[in-house]
Amino acid sequence: MSAEVPVRTGGLAQLGLMIGPLLTMVDSSIVNVAVADIGRQLHAGLDSVEWVVSGYLLALAAGLAASAFLARRLGTLRVYRASLVAFVVASAACAAAPTAGLLIAARAVQGLVGAPLVPLAMTLLLGRQGSGRRIPVAAGLLFFLAPALGPTLGGLLIAAGGWPWIFLVNVPVGLAGLVGLRRVPAALAPGADPAARADPVGLGLLAVGLTLALYGASRGSVVGWHSTPVVTTLGTGAVLLAGYVAWAARRDQPAVDLTLVRHRQSALALGLSVASAVIAYAAVFLVPVFTQTVQHHSALATGVALLPQGIITGLGTALGQRLAARITVRTLVCAGFVVLAGTSAGLLLLTATTPLWVTALLLSGRAVAIGFGITPLLFAMLEPLADEQLPDGNTLFNIAQRLGGSLGVSLLASLFAARAVVAGPVGSFHEVGVVLVALSLGAALLSTGLRRIRQPAAS
Repeated sequence: MSAEVPVRTGGLAQLGLMIGPLLTMVDSSIVNVAVADIGRQLHAGLDSVEWVVSGYLLALAAGLAASAFLARRLGTLRVYRASLVAFVVASAACAAAPTAGLLIAARAVQGLVGAPLVPLAMTLLLGRQGSGRRIPVAAGLLFFLAPALGPTLGGLLIAAGGWPWIFLVNVPVGLAGLVGLRRVPAALAPGADPAARADPVGLGLLAVGLTLALYGASRGSVVGWHSTPVVTTLGTGAVLLAGYVAWAARRDQPAVDLTLVRHRQSALALGLSVASAVIAYAAVFLVPVFTQTVQHHSALATGVALLPQGIITGLGTALGQRLAARITVRTLVCAGFVVLAGTSAGLLLLTATTPLWVTALLLSGRAVAIGFGITPLLFAMLEPLADEQLPDGNTLFNIAQRLGGSLGVSLLASLFAARAVVAGPVGSFHEVGVVLVALSLGAALLSTGLRRIRQPAAS
C-alpha cells in the first residue's frame, strides 16, 4: 500500500485552528478576576456569580462527551467551524446579559458549544501529516500561554472598559479565526460519515458523570471532602463514569471509543499526561494564592510573574518536538519528569520574603520540563492510532487531563488549606512542594515503561 501523501496547512489556516482553543482556554480563567465587578454591577451575591465560572467549566466538560461523535457524524472541520461560530455568538450574549441569571445561562451555552474546539483543533493539526505528526510551534506556544494569559488579560480589559469586554474581545478574535478556517484544506480531516450511529445512553452516562465528578472535585477543597454534597456528587459521578466504561465495552460505536487505551503505550502515556497536568496546574493554582496572601503582591504583579512560564512552556513544546526526533520518547519523558522534580524542589525554598522574580524563575524552569515532556506524551498516546481514531484519542486525552487534573489540584488545595491552619501558609506550601516532587519522581519511574520510539522528524 502506498504511503499517504501528507496534507500541509499554511500559517493562516493554522491560526484559524488555534484561535478556538485559545479562546476557550483563556475563558476558563479570565472571568476569575471579574467576579467582584460582575456581582456589583448585576446586583448579585457571590454565591450566584461564582456560577459564571463554574457553569462554564461544567458545561465544557459535558460538551466534551459529544465531541468525538459529532466529528464522526458531521465531519471534524464542519463541527469545529460551527462550534467557533456558536462560541462567538454566546460570547456576545454574555457581554449583553442584563442579569446574573442570563449571564450564567449564556456562559453555560458558551462552555457547551466551545467544548469541541480543543480536541478537534488538535485532530486537525495532527491529522493527515503522513509519518510525522507534529504540533505547530505557534500552536504549542498559544495552547500553554492561554491559561496564564487569562487573569492578566482580564484585569487589563476590566480596567479599560469593564467586565463585558472580557467577553466582547472574543468576537473580533473569533471572526479572525473563521477567516483563517477558509484556508484549511478540505482533505485535512475525514468528512462526514452518515453511517455513524449515536449513543444516547453512553453520551448521557459520560456527560452527566463528568459534570458531577468535576463539580464534586471542585467543591471538595471548599466545603470539605466529607460533606454530603461532595460525597454525593463525586460518588454518583464516579458510578456513572464506571457505568460508561462497562457500556462502551459492549458498543460498536460508543460516544468516545475507550478501546484506544487497550494499547499499553496509549494507556501509560494517558496516565502520565494526567500526572503532568496535576503537577503543572497545582503550582499555577497555588502559587498565586501564596504570592498574594503571604507575600502580599498585587494580582497584576502576580499575573505578570506567571506570564513567562506560559511562553516558556510553548517554547519547550517546540524543543520537545525537536528532541523527540533524536532521542527516544521514553528517555525524553523520563528526563522531563526528573527535571520537573528538581525545579519543583526549588519551590520548597519560597518564603514570605522571596522576591517575585525568583518565583517567576522557578516556575519558568518547571515550564521547560513540562513543555518538552507533554508533546512526546501526546505523540506516544496517539502514535498507535489511525487518523480516523484521532477525534476519540484527543477527546479522551482532554477528558482525562480535565478530570484528573481537577481532582489532583483540588486535593492539593485541600492539603494547602488544612496545613495552613497548623503550620502557617509557608509551611503548608512546603508540604505541597514535597508532594509535587514525589509525584514527579514517581511519574519518571513509570515513564521507563514507554516503548523506545522516536517521533519522526518533519519532512
